[in-house]
Amino acid sequence: MKKLILGAVAALGLAGMATADPVEGVWKTEPDDGSYAHISMKPCGSAICGTIARTFNSDGEYTSPNIGKTLVIDMVPQGGGAYEGKVWRPSNDKIYIGKMQMSGNSLALRGCVAGGLICSKQTWSRVQ
Repeated sequence: MKKLILGAVAALGLAGMATADPVEGVWKTEPDDGSYAHISMKPCGSAICGTIARTFNSDGEYTSPNIGKTLVIDMVPQGGGAYEGKVWRPSNDKIYIGKMQMSGNSLALRGCVAGGLICSKQTWSRVQ
């Protein structure tokens, strides 16, 4: 009986690890207005959200007032490494239609207006 319970607990632990979304982790943004950030991507309900974990500029790491704020908002997996949701751009404090496409250790993120006709794109790299 003890072995059965231990086996069930181990199976549940492995199942939990298997359900982790591949985009989870820490990603480095491209510079925007001279600064870049490390974004921590984690589940938020059935979607993925990304919060600003660390910020950097030409002088190194600095404490931005945006640390802890959500940059990637409710990105829902669409299959094949694609996600749809919203993104916030701190430099102009606007929220855009967001799309992400993960490929290996690269994450292409787009913020769009006009129903997705006009987009700005960054490619992030995985930190961990």
